[in-house]
Amino acid sequence: MIIRKKFRFEGAHIVRNCTSQRCRENIHGHSYEVEVFLKPDRSPNNLVIIDPVLLNNIKEFISSFDHAFALWNMESDEVKDGIYRINTRVAEIPVSPSAEGYSLLFSFVISQMIMAAKLADTGGEVKLHAVGVHETQSGYAESLVDDVSLVQFTVEDIKFNEGIKREWRDKEWWFRLLNVNKL
Repeated sequence: MIIRKKFRFEGAHIVRNCTSQRCRENIHGHSYEVEVFLKPDRSPNNLVIIDPVLLNNIKEFISSFDHAFALWNMESDEVKDGIYRINTRVAEIPVSPSAEGYSLLFSFVISQMIMAAKLADTGGEVKLHAVGVHETQSGYAESLVDDVSLVQFTVEDIKFNEGIKREWRDKEWWFRLLNVNKL
């Protein structure tokens, strides 16, 4: 069984390593659709598979990118300073903010969330199967759980500015995830 959960966000970025000159030289945005595919390791007795707290944390994480500027941490200091100066919502991330980068970033963080989450009272365990990110109607990238092995960053490399953190319903969820990963 595969369970799919959809999320949406509106986001802006510059994709420096893109083949399109328009994309690599200009701030632009997209209406993103993110699909998270979860797989239980066995059938639960009561058909409740996903811990609602886990789903809320995944939603909070992806919503952190809504109406935000995704800033690649490899940008020049001059660009970073300008972006932080003119935006109240900035997510500084360790990957190029393309559909491919987002799918890998989201797969990695959601995998970390699943590892950190307490299991629901179902007797089963949920695992990440894949994360798909639709950047345009014709552009889609998907990271399978095995792709997480390609990650060369940590959760600590992802930075959310105060404008994003201030809007979190649970102000501590990200810090709990950071602390779990230090154990």
